[in-house]
Amino acid sequence: MRILITNDDGINAPGLQVLEEVATEIAGPTGEVWVVAPAFEQSGVAHCVSYTQPMMLAEFGPRRFAVEGAPADCVLAAIYDVMPQRPDLVLSGVNRGNNSAENTMYSGTVGAAIEAALQGLPAIALSQYYGPGNRNLADPFDAARVTGVHTIRTLLEKGEWDNADYRLFYNVNFPPVAGKDVKGLRVSTQGFRPDSFFSTEPHMSPSGRKFLWIKGGPQTNSAPGSDAHDNTAGYTSITPMRADLTAHDRIADLKAAIE
Repeated sequence: MRILITNDDGINAPGLQVLEEVATEIAGPTGEVWVVAPAFEQSGVAHCVSYTQPMMLAEFGPRRFAVEGAPADCVLAAIYDVMPQRPDLVLSGVNRGNNSAENTMYSGTVGAAIEAALQGLPAIALSQYYGPGNRNLADPFDAARVTGVHTIRTLLEKGEWDNADYRLFYNVNFPPVAGKDVKGLRVSTQGFRPDSFFSTEPHMSPSGRKFLWIKGGPQTNSAPGSDAHDNTAGYTSITPMRADLTAHDRIADLKAAIE
């Protein structure tokens, strides 16, 4: 199996090293693992692409490249320049911090999976939830490291992989616990945390200029059956997604009202 891995935390991020280990086992002794990741951290850029400017590509070693761009740029660079053949699977992560609930919409990790799906490739975004159960561990990524291979293999064997125009992809979040304490897999909806919206916080520089820092909200639980709820209960969440933003549940009523 030929696997492309990327992330949004940057090519030197510890979560990428975890994913390299996982992908190498998935690919097998005759497979290939290609790393094409951002040269610098690109958290929060969602599905951004560098449409108005070029991006520099640097080779760090065999099958290892850094791109001065967003995670979606890395997928494009890999497919159309770096790799001699298209990958069989694209894995994005393992992100430092959860991409559950509303965080999904901002995530560059998920953005890379979206681009891969739009390019007709099977894709999985993977993130490691942080919390009291793992934040102070020697390896905060222990849940992802210990259970990552099983999670991906389960998805490859039992998940649905279609060829729809807006192809199905998966968002996986490992719980904030040690690997031995992961309770299992849960198929979850994308949750909603009502207090987790972003805001701005002003700060004055020594020169008297005002700067704004983006400030996040508390990572409270979402409803039962959703990703953040299952993660904080000790389960790895698997959420099937598409890049289609149409509110399909409203089409019929809107047609009746307007047409």
